[in-house]
Amino acid sequence: MMKENNEKWTVLSSEYLHREPWLTVRKDHVVLPNGSHIPSYYILEYPDWINVIAITRDKKFVLVRQYRHGLQETAYELCAGVCEKTDASPLASAQRELSEETGYGKGNWQLFMTISANPSTHTNLTYCFLATDVEKVTEQHLDATESLSVHLLTLDEIKDLLDRGEVHQALMAAPLWKFLATRPDECR
Repeated sequence: MMKENNEKWTVLSSEYLHREPWLTVRKDHVVLPNGSHIPSYYILEYPDWINVIAITRDKKFVLVRQYRHGLQETAYELCAGVCEKTDASPLASAQRELSEETGYGKGNWQLFMTISANPSTHTNLTYCFLATDVEKVTEQHLDATESLSVHLLTLDEIKDLLDRGEVHQALMAAPLWKFLATRPDECR
C-alpha cells in the first residue's frame, strides 16, 4: 500500500499582484514537505460560486443562453453566479441567482455536489444545487452586465448538448453528467 501524503505546504511569504472584484492574484513562496522551494506559486482568489440544475414540474430543465467573451461564443449554461457576502448561505445565493437570471423559484432544493474549478490554483468552491418542481414566479432581474435568454429543455435535449460537447463550462457539465448518470428516470 502506498503511503498517503497529506502534508501541507508551508507559506513563507505572500504578495498580492492584482486585486479587482473579478480577479485577485496572489504570489506565494512555498516550501514543500520534502524541503523543495517554489518561490513563485500563483493563486487566484475568488468568492465561492453556485450553479443550479433547475427542473420544472413538467420535467423541463431551466437553462440560460449567453455570450462568453473568453471563448467568444454563445452557449447554453446552468443558472450560476457568485455567492455574495450578503447571502446567508450558498443555498440563498443559488435561490437568488435562479430568480434574478430566470424568474424561476420555489420548488424543492438540495445540494447536489461541491466541486472546484482548479484546486491547484483557485481558492473557491462551486456549490451545485438541484432544484425540482420550480415554477415561474417573477420576471428576470438582470444586472447591467448580463444579457441572457431563458430556455426550457427536455432531458433528451440536455443529453444531446452534452454528447455534442456543447456545454464547455466544466463546472456545469459535471453536475449535468452526474444527473444523467444517477437520476435519469426522474425526468422521463
